[in-house]
Parts: sequence; structure tokens; C-alpha cells
Amino acid sequence: MPPPAAWSVAALGRAGDAGAQAHYADPAYYDKTYGSRREDVDYYARLAKQSGGPVLEYGIGNGRIAIPIARAGVPVHGIDLSRPMLDSLRARRRDEPPATRRRLTFTHGDMRTVRLRRRFALVIAPFNALLHLYQPSDVEQFLGRVRAHLAPGGRFVFDYSVPHAEDLARRPDRTYGASRLRHPTTGQLVRYTERFEFDPLRQILLVSIGFAPVDGGEPWTVPLTHRQFFPEELRALLRYNGFDEIRFTADFTEQPPTAEVDSMIVSCRIRRPRARHRPPVAGRARQT
Repeated sequence: MPPPAAWSVAALGRAGDAGAQAHYADPAYYDKTYGSRREDVDYYARLAKQSGGPVLEYGIGNGRIAIPIARAGVPVHGIDLSRPMLDSLRARRRDEPPATRRRLTFTHGDMRTVRLRRRFALVIAPFNALLHLYQPSDVEQFLGRVRAHLAPGGRFVFDYSVPHAEDLARRPDRTYGASRLRHPTTGQLVRYTERFEFDPLRQILLVSIGFAPVDGGEPWTVPLTHRQFFPEELRALLRYNGFDEIRFTADFTEQPPTAEVDSMIVSCRIRRPRARHRPPVAGRARQT
């Protein structure tokens, strides 16, 4: 059943709710929308090969990034909360050669709580997966799982869309865009629009994605909620949760970010414990 025609940011923005899952309930539409997105695929596949594996991917979806990693010869395990996306991944995996299928495994579950009895040389959370952690407690739980799954010396890498003032300031009573597209699931020709609503206290942006059939059929709306993290806020959260060597780069390059950055890449490691200073033993004579 399609979701209601209108959503409010006040009713959304909690881990696992419609704002976190509805956008991923239709794998065919997801493929049509993001199938041509290649920069992040190439970037993470290169990182995976450099790490030697194995790789843990949070938000594996239907394998847009994980399948190329497995094809490159690196074992990858994924975690995702969306059953439709994992069903699609299972079908796509069947079309791969046996060696690729063996290298690609996955678990259905919440990235805040899933516990695997394995450690990984590289842990990744591509394409805004982190933005579905809406509360500080969500972030702390998730980063605790990342620490538990990282092998010694391993690296945690993720990317996210940097907040821009013009997006956060858009009027919620207006819709933007009116392009037409053939919906891959319904087959209908529809008008596509977006509405933006920002909650400045919780720092949650709701994008209401509207589909209106050109032939006059019943319209529907898909909500997508993203927690807005500013770069220095994320740096503080990572440090507070035990990470160090935190590095920010821009748009899947090795270049430092500028004010125009779209996707921020964040790379970090678990902080090494400092060597404890031992005071001299009392009463022991100093040798000269």
C-alpha cells in the first residue's frame, strides 16, 4: 500500500521508521535512480582491494557497491534493515559466478545492534547510511558496533551529504521540480516532485518525494529523512566515541574539502590506548 500523500517531519525521524525505510522499499526504483552513480562504487572497490579484506558494509542494500567489491576478489559481508533490498540482493547474487557468490554474504538487521563474531580490515557505511541515525544514542550504539567489528589497525570509512543552507531553508509549503519519468515498478508516466521540511532542533531534514500519474491516477508520496551532521560535529562525535586519525576529503577524491563539497568522505581508526606512565619505585637508588 502506498504511504499517505503527505508526511510531517514531526512524525518522522526515528531509527527504523518510514522515513528511514520507505525510500528502500522499491529496489527497481532505487536502481533506476542511482544505477548510474559510479564514483562511490569505484572509490570503495579501490579501498577494499587496498585493505585486502574482509570488508563489512553497513547499508548494503541490493549490492550496488558490495557486488563490485566481491567481483574484485575481496570478501564482503553486509548488514541492512530493508528486507526488499536484501531480497533483491539475493536475486542479483544468483546471477554472479560461484566465486563471487561465495565472497558476498549478508545479514538482515539493525546496524546499531547486529553483532557478528568476526572482525574486518575495512568497515564502510556508504551513501548516507549514517544519516539514518537520528539520536545521539543511535550514533553511540552504531559506533560501538563499528569498534567491535574492526580488526586491529583497520579503518572505518563512510560518506555523507554535507548540509547546505539553501536546502535547509526551503519553504515546506512549496514543491520543487516537475520532471516526468516512467516509474519502473508501476509502469506509469508520473510527475516527480520534492518537498523539503527541516526540523532545526533535531537537525532532521524530511524530503517528501511525490509521484503524480500523468493520466490522473492516485498520487503517492515517499518520505526520506536524513539527520544533518555538520563536519566538526561529526569529528567531535567520532573522537568522543573512541576514534582517531580522522580525515575528511571531498567527493570521492583525496582532495581536502571546500565550501562547495557535496559528498564528504570520512576516514578514521580506533584510538590506540596511551602507554601508562609508571612512576619510579620509592626508595630505589638512582644509578649514575
